[in-house]
Amino acid sequence: MNLYEELIWRGLIKDVSNEEKAKKLLNEDKISFYCGFDPTGESLTVGHLVQVVRMLLLQKYGHKPIVLIGGATGLIGDPRQTAERKLLTLDESLANAAKIKAQLSTFLPDTNAVYVNNYDWIKNIDMISFLRDYGKHFSVNYMIAKDTVQRRLEIGISYTEFSYMLIQAIDFHHLYKNQDCKLQFGGSDQWGNITTGLELIRKLEGENSEAIGLSSPLLLKADGSKFGKSESGALWLDRELTTPYELYQYFLNASDQDVENYLKQLTLRPKNEIIELMKNHLEAPERRLAQKELASDIVTLVHGEKALKQALKVTDALFSGDFQSLLEEEFLILSKVLESKSFSENAGILDVLVDLKLASSKREARQFVQSGAIQINDEKVIAIDQSLSKEAAFFNQYLIIRRGKKNYALAILK
Repeated sequence: MNLYEELIWRGLIKDVSNEEKAKKLLNEDKISFYCGFDPTGESLTVGHLVQVVRMLLLQKYGHKPIVLIGGATGLIGDPRQTAERKLLTLDESLANAAKIKAQLSTFLPDTNAVYVNNYDWIKNIDMISFLRDYGKHFSVNYMIAKDTVQRRLEIGISYTEFSYMLIQAIDFHHLYKNQDCKLQFGGSDQWGNITTGLELIRKLEGENSEAIGLSSPLLLKADGSKFGKSESGALWLDRELTTPYELYQYFLNASDQDVENYLKQLTLRPKNEIIELMKNHLEAPERRLAQKELASDIVTLVHGEKALKQALKVTDALFSGDFQSLLEEEFLILSKVLESKSFSENAGILDVLVDLKLASSKREARQFVQSGAIQINDEKVIAIDQSLSKEAAFFNQYLIIRRGKKNYALAILK
């Protein structure tokens, strides 16, 4: 199986500008390729993993990745379907760009990848040059026909966001000329921007230019809902925003209909291993073998082996109710995934239960205590006037408050 065939098998190609040329460049040559990431936030999300994995796959086959951080395009904002983006300041965009570069460097170290920021060349283009040298090559009709613009015509689109595709086109041309970059790829929602770049290269460099574009399908759940969304919101690659435990749990709970696609598009597991794993999974789906391997692969890819071990320990502790073996840093993970709050030592248990939302009122809290439903660090609470104590706490700070079998919260002593 060659690279192009593997990309097809993994479901990583939706649109291709020239399939014959793409097969030759990907299967026979060694080329530079790029994918862009706009710093509209401080962190990427799990949705970006599709492109990260595709970059790693192309790199595995000997192609050279160019990672573009959009310090300039982040100031404009790719048109969203719903409304205009909130504009970032230059300082915000560049600060976010630095954080995203650091995040991507964990996957693609700059020892074997090239990192560029499009602000470095876009900032040098004055308005007249932009209109004459680039805008002149595109009719308004051409730009309006793009899907990202079409979806916004009814509610309106500013000239700022309307111009976004031209700036991304400049990026592709700049990298084609200066880095010998012959391929750009992104999600299918980027196809209009990618083809605008191809058109600019064709007009400036001639009909025989070698540039090609690829897009991948947007990764959705089997029910059509957006991938990468949990009950608490987006899943971030920054462990301070989404813990390794939360990332593990998200993929552990993937549906049987989704897990094979996720294994293909979000991991680098070889084809034969994925086929064998899915065979074993289908024989005993209740064991969730595929989900466990998927979750382990992704947490390891994003955060490393140590983080996976921590996620597994926290998972086991919450399942078994035994927290004795957790390290202090693993209680920090618990503080982000359980209802938690800081309390002074000697805080009364009834107030604690209400504050941690384990009871709706002091009256209900009293009933829970009297019925024997409340435990602190696996010790049953028997008195309604019992208070919190550092002596009973893990690391003199953490107290696991449990109501019933599976309702946990964390009290953190000041």
